[in-house]
Amino acid sequence: MERERRQKGFTLVEILAVLALVATLFGILLLPNIAKSVEKGRVKSAVTQIGLVESLLNEYKLENGSFPSTEQGLDALYAKPTTAPVPETWDGPYAKKPIGNDPWNRPYVYRCPGEHNQDGFDLSSLGGDGVEGGTGTNRDLTNWVADN
Repeated sequence: MERERRQKGFTLVEILAVLALVATLFGILLLPNIAKSVEKGRVKSAVTQIGLVESLLNEYKLENGSFPSTEQGLDALYAKPTTAPVPETWDGPYAKKPIGNDPWNRPYVYRCPGEHNQDGFDLSSLGGDGVEGGTGTNRDLTNWVADN
């Protein structure tokens, strides 16, 4: 009778095996969705950061009369440029810290004068693939295309 009572329950190994199987299935079904969500979050973050850097560059221009040159780059928002044209009215820093990389850990691309914004600047991230062009989360995120 004691043997019958022991055989009615599950062993710890059986319970762990079932939990491992459920966790594996759960991971297989959810990981692709989680990865897509992470990439969509990176795109939104890059678009937001481009907008913030645009605001800082506009403030820089208001105080100095022009945007930083391509050579001066985004570093001019944090430290006074030492290459020509050196802005005599620089009253920065305009950013609390140096402008970091995009969400894919690549530098933002800054050109002034811009190829697309000839009276201003072009600011972009090359997206998830790190090369010009692309679609979806691999598309370029820019300050000259409104529907990023």
